[in-house]
Amino acid sequence: MILRIQKILLICLFSLVIIIIFGTVYGFFLYFIPEVVNSNERRSNDLINHQSSRDNLQGQTFTGIGQLRIPTADQQPGMLIIHVLFYYDPNDRVFTEELIFRIREFRDIISIYFNSYTIEELNLSNEETIKKDLLERFNSVLRLGKIDELFFSDFMIIA
Repeated sequence: MILRIQKILLICLFSLVIIIIFGTVYGFFLYFIPEVVNSNERRSNDLINHQSSRDNLQGQTFTGIGQLRIPTADQQPGMLIIHVLFYYDPNDRVFTEELIFRIREFRDIISIYFNSYTIEELNLSNEETIKKDLLERFNSVLRLGKIDELFFSDFMIIA
């Protein structure tokens, strides 16, 4: 009886080792075969949306930052809803990777910047000045390229 249980346990152990080996081999080929790598790049490029309506020299629109909801500095906080976009050159792979890598930093920069404003200050502020300030802050963290211009697809203040 004990010998039979040991045989069953050995078969289970052997099966588990085989599964781990096949999984490792599959994972190796999944990440090192060029066709598969290209499909992974396409997944990361989901953050980088549509071809811009400007001429092809502008490249594509980077939408990876997404829409943010930021509370204002009022005692009874309001909400700012903002979506920041900019053009970039999709052929510059190194800069594109840096942009994707820095999405969290961009979101933090935007949140910290607007968190200090009240609703009244936001209503009185100049959009071009805000874009210039954010652009300077974005470019200060970038090492492999620069952003030329920012756009807001959403900029709503909710009291």
